[in-house]
Amino acid sequence: VQLQASGGGLVQTGGSLRLSCAASGFSFDGYAIGWFRQAPGKEREGISCISKDGTTYYVSSVRGRFTVSKDNAKNTVYLQMNSLKSEDTAVYYCATDPGRCGSTWYVWRTWIYWGQGTQVTVSS
Repeated sequence: VQLQASGGGLVQTGGSLRLSCAASGFSFDGYAIGWFRQAPGKEREGISCISKDGTTYYVSSVRGRFTVSKDNAKNTVYLQMNSLKSEDTAVYYCATDPGRCGSTWYVWRTWIYWGQGTQVTVSS
C-alpha cells in the first residue's frame, strides 16, 4: 500500500489549490481516504474523509471551502481547497484504511497507511 500526495504550493489568501492523493498497490474501492494537516508546532489534525461508498466528512474549519472527491478509475482522491486562509498553511497528508470513515476518522493515530506530505503555504 502506497500513497503519494501532491499539488501543494504557495497561494495567496482567497486562492485555491487542488491536492491529489494517488494510490498504488491497492484499489481505493474498498478503502476510506483521510486528509490531514499539520502546522508547525501543532498536532496533526484530520480535516476530511471520504468513505469507500463516497460519503464525505469535514471538520468545521474547512466545511464549505474544501471538497473531497475520488476518481476510482485513476485510483486518486482529490482535495479541492477554495477560499484559502493563512491558517490553512500546513503540511497536508493523505492516509488510508480499509472500509469507511469511522466515528473517530479525524484522529490521525487511528489510520494505518500514510503518504508523504505536501506543503501548502497561504500568504496574505
